[in-house]
Amino acid sequence: MPRSIVITMGDPSGVGAEVTAKALAQASIKDRARTVVIGDRPTMELAASICGVDLPIIGPDDTEDGICVEHIEVAGLPRQFGLLDPACGEASFRYIERAVEITSALPGSCIVTAPINKEALNAAGHHYDGHTGMLAHLTKSKSSWMLLASEKLSVVHVSTHVSLRDAIERATIERVLETIRTGNTHLKRMGVAAPRIAVAGINPHCGENGLFGTDDDTALRPAVAAAQAEGIDVVGPISADTVYYRAYQGAFDLVIAQYHDQGHIPIKLVAFDTAVNVSLGLPIDRCSVDHGTAFDIAGKNIADHTNMMSALSYASRMVSAGKK
Repeated sequence: MPRSIVITMGDPSGVGAEVTAKALAQASIKDRARTVVIGDRPTMELAASICGVDLPIIGPDDTEDGICVEHIEVAGLPRQFGLLDPACGEASFRYIERAVEITSALPGSCIVTAPINKEALNAAGHHYDGHTGMLAHLTKSKSSWMLLASEKLSVVHVSTHVSLRDAIERATIERVLETIRTGNTHLKRMGVAAPRIAVAGINPHCGENGLFGTDDDTALRPAVAAAQAEGIDVVGPISADTVYYRAYQGAFDLVIAQYHDQGHIPIKLVAFDTAVNVSLGLPIDRCSVDHGTAFDIAGKNIADHTNMMSALSYASRMVSAGKK
């Protein structure tokens, strides 16, 4: 059985190894057999021991049941939890780089990423705003999007890790339209026959006919009209203070958020432990936990692996859905 789900361990000093070990311990034998962890084997062994996981750490060529780890040697790893270290940033990058190599050569595969630390990543000389930007660079993708998916609310962002001033400038007709198209295509792939999409406004009350800004009229409304002309079931802009409630109540399958916090705040309010971060617009599939490295609790068997289990479940759905 090919190992079609590729987990990157994330920052070796964070909670990634713990939540991975716990989640795989609860997975079926069949699911473990198609999963490989790219990371540091001693760290995975330590995490499994701390968490009381009674499964062997095995290599990619082993056939017994266990947690399969492809070890990537990185010089200077502290192999201690809770430390911010450039060597851990270097390791995080190399794990992602290797996962991209594997999934690029294996159609029908998916990367599941454990959390990285952006400060450690940049200290190692890898200047990215996070996983999505790194993956876009490694796959030579011109554009990418962040989707936060949960059972009752899903959000895709026009922009993410930029200042609010820059986010407003990035909300162009072209970018908003392409975001709508990308979200619509992904939901159809995931089994939603006719996705219902709402576009959140930028300004309070969508600008109130110019009283509070004109961005909604000059950028968002034309993008929505263009998408409607293509046959996409999309409405908006709708004031951001009501659209998420309506979506959560079942009126929409997807909300287009204009910037990072506009999309993250409602998702983290209603699905903090279960929301999955999905990268769209890449030639490979990738989803992730929607939490950080949590250095303060790393190595203490405290970290909740619910989010990792949700990410692995979503990855299985993408693998089952077939090629994009």
